[in-house]
Amino acid sequence: MRRPHTRHLSVLAATGALVAPMALALQPAQAAGRDGTCQSGEFCYYYNSGQAGSVSDFTTSIGDYGTSQPGCYDFKGAGAGKGVCVKNNAASVWNRTSKTVTVYYNSSYGGATQKIAAGGKANLNATLKNNNASHRIGSPPAGTGSFLLPFPCGETWAAGTRTNHSPQLSVDFNHYPDDLGWKVYSSAPGTVSTVRDLGGSSYGKYVVITHSGGWQTLYAHLQSFNVKVGQSVSAKTMIGRVGSTGGSTGPHLHYEQKQNGVVKKATFKDGNPVYYGSKNLARKSSCP
Repeated sequence: MRRPHTRHLSVLAATGALVAPMALALQPAQAAGRDGTCQSGEFCYYYNSGQAGSVSDFTTSIGDYGTSQPGCYDFKGAGAGKGVCVKNNAASVWNRTSKTVTVYYNSSYGGATQKIAAGGKANLNATLKNNNASHRIGSPPAGTGSFLLPFPCGETWAAGTRTNHSPQLSVDFNHYPDDLGWKVYSSAPGTVSTVRDLGGSSYGKYVVITHSGGWQTLYAHLQSFNVKVGQSVSAKTMIGRVGSTGGSTGPHLHYEQKQNGVVKKATFKDGNPVYYGSKNLARKSSCP
């Protein structure tokens, strides 16, 4: 596989009272630890449809259940499936929490989803049945896993990461066999906060978009701009075209997700990059 065309200079900073015994007796019971029994406050997977078979109970969101024993999250309750890893083996659920729970096809809260209302029981749909890789209890933090790949639907891009990247958690997108001139879109609604050309150094032509929750996305080495500072954008707004400006040694899109100025591992609604390596990704949601 062709190595991503990257070479960068240093990147720029972005922006005890006592309690009476009677009071103790009246306190509500709390959800127990993972014991294979579906209790109040827990989200539970079942090995079989109709909330049958062995149970795996959770009180928190899990981004990856693991794929093998020992070490994976497994079904602990009595019945069919006991001891089997939960990942890609669940058929039904019971949400005994007070929040909506989202089941994801991919690890790290990516891919196709099914939402389970608070208190609800359901069989996983045809896409998610025996294809579950993560779940989230409640709404995600702003930005996390809600960004869209910055390209139109119908295109496949290699998302490359490496330990010597600057900054390390940024992503280089390559479209083989050619990259130059392809359309780049905003990853989420927001406001354009930077449109700048650094010439032959660092990011070259780049755009920064500010989103809710202290999040920003950065798109660098662009060939051209299609937005201006202060412009409101949606996830369907074209912001520029892929180029090879600045410190790049060949056409590609340099991309970053930041929260409160700190670069984070990039996550997308339709799949996530591999840290560290290369993975093909394609946008399937909110197509421009």
